[in-house]
Amino acid sequence: MRYIFSVILSLVLAVVVASPATARGGLPTHSQLAAALVQACAKEVNNGAIFSPCEMWASMVGLNGKVTVVVKGGGDPWRGSRVIAMQKANTAVLFSKNHGLALSTANLYSVVQDGGSLFGLQASNPVDTGAAYRGPAANYGTPRDPAVGRRVGGVNVFGGGLALYTRGGKFVGGLGVSGDSACADHVIVWRIRHYLHLDYLPAGVNKESYGGAIPPASGDDNIAYGAGGFSQHPYCGFGEKTVSDLPSVVSPKVSASK
Repeated sequence: MRYIFSVILSLVLAVVVASPATARGGLPTHSQLAAALVQACAKEVNNGAIFSPCEMWASMVGLNGKVTVVVKGGGDPWRGSRVIAMQKANTAVLFSKNHGLALSTANLYSVVQDGGSLFGLQASNPVDTGAAYRGPAANYGTPRDPAVGRRVGGVNVFGGGLALYTRGGKFVGGLGVSGDSACADHVIVWRIRHYLHLDYLPAGVNKESYGGAIPPASGDDNIAYGAGGFSQHPYCGFGEKTVSDLPSVVSPKVSASK
């Protein structure tokens, strides 16, 4: 019986996630993002996470900088992570390009450190606290989250934020998650983007394989562990080295002019 229930749940989630996107700006809806988050968290034994079960906030931001959706997953995720998830999605929007180079928040970690070539970037686009902390707080993470439709802003420079690209390589927005270690956040957001079919990456700065994901010749925006160098991120120490089943990004299916 438990097996049958598991199969039915997997089929339901697959249908919801694969449904056409109809939220603001053509991005996935609240229910679609929530389903993808559940699906990603089902892999928690191999996400390098601190918490079990998975407790996570997820958000998407359109190219106009406006939040399109905020989802609260799990029982009691860190309250501060709601705004961090929106920051991460916004950062991916700010520093990725249409039909061009994608930068994850993890890719930015090393270059914003003291002495790095982009030191200070993390303070360049501050959070609009009025937009971020509007009430009622009881609606946070629901389809009626008061941040939806507003420009929360912010820049975040550790794992958990990715740019979103359609099948044709068109840049449509950013996705951010927060609620665990930065390394687990990256793994979970990577899975979510794949489940939403928005990982058709034109190019990225990372050339290293991680977690089973092999970058194409044009690169991807996966996390790269190490010290120094562009796109490097430190280990978090919670099992991220054991992650082995991340999907590779997909090359855009049709060429498009800039």
